[in-house]
Amino acid sequence: MTEPLRLLSVHAHPDDEASKGAATSARYVKEGVEVMVVTCTGGERGDVLHEAAQTEVDELGLPAVRQREMAAAVAALGVQHRWLGFEDSGYPAHLDGGEPEPLPPGCFADVPLEDATAALIAIIREFRPQVMTTYDENGGYPHPDHIRTHEIAWEAFHYSADTKKYPGGEPWQVAKLYYNMTFHQQRVQALHDALTDREIESPFARWLDRWAEEPPEDDSWRITTRVNVEDFFDHRDAALLAHHTQVDPAGLWFAVPRDVERDVWPTEDFQLALSRVDSQTPEDDLFAGLRSAPWLG
Repeated sequence: MTEPLRLLSVHAHPDDEASKGAATSARYVKEGVEVMVVTCTGGERGDVLHEAAQTEVDELGLPAVRQREMAAAVAALGVQHRWLGFEDSGYPAHLDGGEPEPLPPGCFADVPLEDATAALIAIIREFRPQVMTTYDENGGYPHPDHIRTHEIAWEAFHYSADTKKYPGGEPWQVAKLYYNMTFHQQRVQALHDALTDREIESPFARWLDRWAEEPPEDDSWRITTRVNVEDFFDHRDAALLAHHTQVDPAGLWFAVPRDVERDVWPTEDFQLALSRVDSQTPEDDLFAGLRSAPWLG
């Protein structure tokens, strides 16, 4: 008997699962893959970015609203979901040019790495995924919760089968670890060019101006895997809209018309960071190398 295919997506806050790899999750669910999203924190220290949601937040409190939003996003994608149970670390003021501040005591980025990793490994041993996705070593952007999410996913990939270092449960070894690569330079440039060619205002103009002044390192080498998801953008959009405290329907996430996106960039992109199976890159499937033979972990 072979193991069913399983994908575990590890994210920092409620809404990250909608903005990073959501259409891929929906596609694999449709294909019969078991997909689980892990949300490491409750997003308790997030800001309300969509003014229309403020009344509900005032009535119920932000933590309760974000839990409700997460449940709606999970339903839109058809995935399973687990909270890892840690407290949001907040967005440090120095990242916006303010003075450095200490982390809130006991927050996700403040707890010992081993404690946070143990919680993720417990889920891995129960769910038994062959593939795990998360953020790169920079967190995708330098929020402390995103960086800590990378750290625990990296640690868990290496030690989920090591019951001496992390006791409890049946050991399980993940086969492949991917990084989400949502706003890489090639994609941003292609969408920007497509919009300007169509005389549509581009939301990426400021990014490109900033990159022109301070050119970032070329990140094209990081894209190893492109999953075609053009038929699942509506699932992603429904998940995004579920997070109404964070996502404005008139904002960045919906600035590119979907017909343009399908024509110009119909994939969600990933970097294969670590693999225990043979798989030739470039890939078009996160389960490349795993479909023809059972992975017993």
